[in-house]
Amino acid sequence: MKRLHWPRWMPIDPYILLLLGTVGVAALFPARGTAADVASGASTAAIAILFFLYGVRLSTHEALAGLKHWRLHTTVLACTFMIFPLLGLAARGLVPVLLTHNLYTGLLFLTLVPSTIQSSIAFTSIARGNVPAAICAGSFSSLAGIVITPLLAAALLGSSGGGFSADSIVKIVLQLLVPFLAGQVLRRWIGGFITRHKKVLGLVDRGSILLVVYTAFSEGMVQGIWHQVSPLRLGGLLAVEAALLAVMLALTWYGGRALGFGREDRIAIQFAGSKKSLASGLPMASVLFGTHASLAVLPLMLFHQMQLMVCAVIAKRRSHDALQQAPGPGTAAASQSAAGTAPHSG
Repeated sequence: MKRLHWPRWMPIDPYILLLLGTVGVAALFPARGTAADVASGASTAAIAILFFLYGVRLSTHEALAGLKHWRLHTTVLACTFMIFPLLGLAARGLVPVLLTHNLYTGLLFLTLVPSTIQSSIAFTSIARGNVPAAICAGSFSSLAGIVITPLLAAALLGSSGGGFSADSIVKIVLQLLVPFLAGQVLRRWIGGFITRHKKVLGLVDRGSILLVVYTAFSEGMVQGIWHQVSPLRLGGLLAVEAALLAVMLALTWYGGRALGFGREDRIAIQFAGSKKSLASGLPMASVLFGTHASLAVLPLMLFHQMQLMVCAVIAKRRSHDALQQAPGPGTAAASQSAAGTAPHSG
């Protein structure tokens, strides 16, 4: 009997299950009083640690080396920080028919966060695309998102984001930008240590995000905001997100062809330009939305799992298409890069 490799075709991210379990714990045992203050302080520290580690891991030399392919990276940035937000703004017309105001705010926020790095590289590699371009595009997006996402949120969300003020800007700078820049500065001295212990520090990353999620959803439970979400509204949110993902996948693929990019580059554009980073978005939401973060991150969590499942199928299909074509120099180079570079992208 032939064994079905489910994770390869339709991956259910185990981390999503952990996140959902954390939401369940927060629902049953929300932090209150002193415990809530402790959880909030720990969450703030965890966010700073996360962005410090992001700064240490991001190779500015590798990113700058990719500037020669500036048209591709500009295209990905435009998809991530221009087309996505425009589609998010257009979705305002779905309130209150399909979405509540709070769910729409979360949906709009997800359109503002940067692209992923690791999964974009992985899917580009599977599809036999331009892996080095995917690495640089993801790095550029993450770097730009540290500044662009908060600015876009302040401009487009306004008071919906919990009230953006001078104090909010200070929090963003202190909790996100300063630790990130510190990581970049110290990278030359501790980058090797981080690389050698990336598995252990990866657990720190994920544990920190779980703490952020627990704190956010605890606050939401204490305030009773989850009574505003019904199964029907969640179904509406999933339908809107499916449409959003489908539009972006089509735009990045066919738009790349219209702009004259080759097959390998179009694959990198599609996977880097149509996806959103859960790892960056969750801590950003905690800083930007404060006590309103729980509903703000729900659309991002759902979109993350959806994009993994859909992109896994597309990547396998692109891979089979490539095998049916005569291998050209670009494909060979991309395959070599996938074999030599992707495992170190982390």
